[in-house]
Amino acid sequence: MSTTSTPTTNPLRIGLRNERTADPGIVVIFGASGDLTRRKLVPALYNLMLDRLLPGGGAMVGVARREVSDDAFRESLREGIQAHSRRPLDPEMWNELAPRISYLSSRFEDVDGYRRLAERLAALEGRLGTRGRLFYLATPPSEFPVIIERLGQAGLNRPKDDGSWVRVVVEKPIGRDLDTAHALNDAVNRVFEERDVYRIDHYLGKETVQNLLVFRFANAIFEPLWNQKYIDHVQLTVAESLGVEGRGKYYEEAGATRDMVQNHLFQLLTLTAMEPPVSLAPDAIRDEKVKVLHALRPLAPERVAEDTVRAQYGPGVVDGKQVAGYSEEPGVARDSRTETYVAVRLHIDNWRWAGVPFYLRSGKRLSKRVTEIAMQFRDVPHRLFPPGRGERAVANTLAVRIQPDEGITLKFDSKVPGSAPRIQPVTMEFRYGTSFGQQPPEAYERLLLDAFLGDATLFIRRDEVEASWRYIDRLFEGWGAMQDSGLPTYAAGTWGPAESDVLLARDGRAWRRL
Repeated sequence: MSTTSTPTTNPLRIGLRNERTADPGIVVIFGASGDLTRRKLVPALYNLMLDRLLPGGGAMVGVARREVSDDAFRESLREGIQAHSRRPLDPEMWNELAPRISYLSSRFEDVDGYRRLAERLAALEGRLGTRGRLFYLATPPSEFPVIIERLGQAGLNRPKDDGSWVRVVVEKPIGRDLDTAHALNDAVNRVFEERDVYRIDHYLGKETVQNLLVFRFANAIFEPLWNQKYIDHVQLTVAESLGVEGRGKYYEEAGATRDMVQNHLFQLLTLTAMEPPVSLAPDAIRDEKVKVLHALRPLAPERVAEDTVRAQYGPGVVDGKQVAGYSEEPGVARDSRTETYVAVRLHIDNWRWAGVPFYLRSGKRLSKRVTEIAMQFRDVPHRLFPPGRGERAVANTLAVRIQPDEGITLKFDSKVPGSAPRIQPVTMEFRYGTSFGQQPPEAYERLLLDAFLGDATLFIRRDEVEASWRYIDRLFEGWGAMQDSGLPTYAAGTWGPAESDVLLARDGRAWRRL
């Protein structure tokens, strides 16, 4: 099947359009007894209903192995909303939502479970008059193929001939390398058309990530500077102060590169570096993102040691508390070689970015939780105002803060008041909370609504997934060929290993202080 999709909606009615309300539909969550459902998905659905963006005429069916009654399942979700919703639980809204929630206990490979699910959906559609089904795979990735296959065998992948729709949402990770990603995509596309597949990366639902497109393409003062003529280099940071939080077994299989770089960081990279799309149609935007990945300079195995750094956190102090090192975490091998920190220098070989290095870094147990895109501009051609004694010249920097405190800052030089011509960097700052006086919606709210609407703009297409894995596979190939000298370590609560600072210092640059 084709790796591109044909928009099923008016191309002007996409993710950046005005407020929109979805038609009532049924969402089926596989893995409904898990943490993702309770902490993220159901609070998101609840807030969409509060905003009247998701009408109350739909329903939700949870599917999982655990034997749970409908009432017990509803109570668990109610507690999840109370604990994790960005807004308090409204009893009236909950009373409207709760009767439309039900639970079906079944093993994911059990054919009879899908027969019972088909009967449940048919009964709900007959009673409620809904015309859409959204299947959400909130399970471990190992369960994806069998769930997809059984949905197809039960005929649940085919919409009726009345204009109704059927879509499937797949959580990351999509494979662990190019071969497994390709196999999973094949399995999904044997059952669902690519246009009905919504591969989700919750970073794309964050308000500032979406605003990056508006910031670039709706303002004449920035886009002309967004190229190699004016930008010296770009830094992308996804830092976490948390450790593996009891997910040691999963993290041993993933590591920072598979867990963060292949998806989150590459999504930020493509949106930062993409060319202006020809329109706001979903595939027009996604086409430009894929072009960035195709333009990445192939990383020869012998260059991996020069252009990358891997490391693992050791014991240290985070938020005033002593914490264990990674190898002491539950589920982690004492001689683990899994990286909890990775930094990469890469280049995009096209006219816009030729010669501009992009520095990517991500790690666990760093000094603070922060996600940021920073564009450092070139120095002025001739400094009329040299820095004073003890001072140093500071380059102009545009920083887009994704989390926390979403916003945008611009650093530039200004004269200090007084008779002497002293120059000092100052910052102009925009923050969502203070500028708009309201809390932005959670990422899953935006993405779930888009999935109901059939708007694929903020979801990842098959060719994009496979293009990113093609680059990541080269990293692992290079690391595998390196002499095994052990991973560098860094103390928890710091900004990573010294080797990461050296990576930029060799280019005469330094990581931003966040």
